[in-house]
Amino acid sequence: MDKNLVLIVDDDESIRELLGIMLRNQNMDTVCAANGMEALHILENTKIDLILMDIMMPKMDGMVACMKIREKLNMPIIMISAKVEDSDKIMGLTIGADDYIAKPFNPMIVMAKVKAQLRRYKEFNSSQVEFDSRSIKIQGMLMDLDRHQVLVDGRKVELTPHEFAILAFLSKNKDRVLSIKQIYENVWEKPYIEFDRTVTVHIRRLRQKIGSDYIKTVWGVGYKIES
Repeated sequence: MDKNLVLIVDDDESIRELLGIMLRNQNMDTVCAANGMEALHILENTKIDLILMDIMMPKMDGMVACMKIREKLNMPIIMISAKVEDSDKIMGLTIGADDYIAKPFNPMIVMAKVKAQLRRYKEFNSSQVEFDSRSIKIQGMLMDLDRHQVLVDGRKVELTPHEFAILAFLSKNKDRVLSIKQIYENVWEKPYIEFDRTVTVHIRRLRQKIGSDYIKTVWGVGYKIES
């Protein structure tokens, strides 16, 4: 089985080396970049499975790089940054990051998040295709659960693994109102922390991509997709 290839993007060489050692100890390969611009050049010619990216970097910071990456690619992106304000975390999730880790970081937490993101990404992008692939059709939206594809009015929509997982969970439970806690614990597979805005941010991004009419807000309760 091929090793996962992780792109480490940080202007601090010591951080790049530390993350590289941690990942290689877990049987993963790594490639490094000192800023967002270098990262984009690497992505042009290299198939990357996951990105660990700092925010504050010269030439091109992590936020700008994340936005540019999301224009074409959907591999997991985990932000690692000394910026720990809630507004910074929300901004990172809004522009396309899948998770956010604060510096200084606990190596065990970093590895747990990396493995969780890779597992979900591989599940949703499996190369195995069944003849009778499962699909869900709701109004003008068609979800192919086996191929991890979404079409809206015939237009292909690129979603991150977490965006796809949320949409699939809502679609499988269409006409049923799901709470933020239910969505979070189903998709992220860990206990929900009250007032965490991760689900809200991902729902906002989903609406921007598939259209605002599909996912309904039931104020004070949660979200639903109507058939």
